[in-house]
Amino acid sequence: MKYASILTALLFSLTGYAQRNVTNANDSNTPLHLLKPDYPVPYGIPVQADVKTVLDRIYNYLNTTTPYEFVNSKTGETITDLTKSDENITLKKGDFRLVSYEWGVTYAGMYKISQITGDNKFKDYSDKRLNFIAESAPYFSNLKSQTFDWGAKGPLKNLLNPHALDDCGAMCMAMIKSMRDGGTPKLRPLIDIHIDYIMNKEHRLSDGTLSRIRPQNKSLWLDDMFMAVPAIAQMGKLTGDKKYYDEATKQVLQFAKRMFNKEKGVYMHGWVEGMEEHPQFHWARANGWAILTKVELLEVLPPDHPDRQKILDLLKAHVRGLTSYQSGDGFWHQLLDRHDSYLETSATAIYAYSLAKAMNNGWIDKLAYTSATLLAWQAVSTKVNDKGQVEGTCVGTGMSFDPAFYYHRPISPYAAHGYGPVLLAGAEIINFLNKNKFEINDSSVQLLLKK
Repeated sequence: MKYASILTALLFSLTGYAQRNVTNANDSNTPLHLLKPDYPVPYGIPVQADVKTVLDRIYNYLNTTTPYEFVNSKTGETITDLTKSDENITLKKGDFRLVSYEWGVTYAGMYKISQITGDNKFKDYSDKRLNFIAESAPYFSNLKSQTFDWGAKGPLKNLLNPHALDDCGAMCMAMIKSMRDGGTPKLRPLIDIHIDYIMNKEHRLSDGTLSRIRPQNKSLWLDDMFMAVPAIAQMGKLTGDKKYYDEATKQVLQFAKRMFNKEKGVYMHGWVEGMEEHPQFHWARANGWAILTKVELLEVLPPDHPDRQKILDLLKAHVRGLTSYQSGDGFWHQLLDRHDSYLETSATAIYAYSLAKAMNNGWIDKLAYTSATLLAWQAVSTKVNDKGQVEGTCVGTGMSFDPAFYYHRPISPYAAHGYGPVLLAGAEIINFLNKNKFEINDSSVQLLLKK
């Protein structure tokens, strides 16, 4: 039985990657180089209208499945007057949570789509929910002194009283972006709470690098670059205070010093102070958070900042490493350099966004990375089903030092991590298509250069 299973797996592997488009034609009667390959995902130049259609499907799904109202958890009654609420008040349940770090990315993605396409329904989605949060937060904050500690137990407890970067970093980033785009100033008290937590209260190593105390004391999770740095950088843009830019660049460079594998061009996922050896597992989504951090930082970092070139060089090295691991299906694997691990959607979407954004801003070579970026979007687009759900996304994942942990993480259309990245990717791909011209040359996708 054991050998039969091995044989079955081997045959599956061979058939999965074998060329299936076999032809009986020959060069005397057919130009073989023009035969259509048997691609597993669409190959070619994306059409802007098709990209927008994918984004509209996601919007329609999220707009109907993420209500923004309070209810009584026991009776289900809608609560509109917060003065009449009690400890049973909760956010009405939808498919996703409105105050999670994943939804901070989703709000940012919605804003990006409106900025690029002019379709304000996406901006309205984020504005309505962030305004709802901003209007409600003072009520719960002011009730902290009562018998029931609303700041510790209420429906907005993580925003009012954060205990981890996951509680506040991405949401803070989205709130600052909202304020910079004309959003309500009532978000500012929450922003100040979050920035204070990130800058002054989160665990750190002796050199100031942001750390966690799980699963081991003084652990670095690559994810935390994104859970902190974009919010810090956005605060620099909002206030003009150079200290935020200095802190943001310091964090990126100190994470990279410990976790970036220069030979492979990608990051390990976890690092623990005091370990003599670090088994390296190059988890795809954590590498996504890292590259997303760098492009978000470069967007607001002043041109004359002394560390800007270091961040740019690190971005280029990371791009070279990541693109070397892209699969023939256009996706990246759950563990980047282990091609028997599954193909994962959220990381692929983050890479599509980050590469397109980097090219749109002139930070990386368009001629080198155009086709890989467009292929990544084409792959991602196949994972948005007719309902507007994003499929193939790995669920929330801690840090480990064994392969089985990563190989067997479940995937789900209810893994919230997939939605913001796909929205961001689609928006930036539309921007990239607007700014450039492309051609099919000898059957391959190419950037069309002026001659």
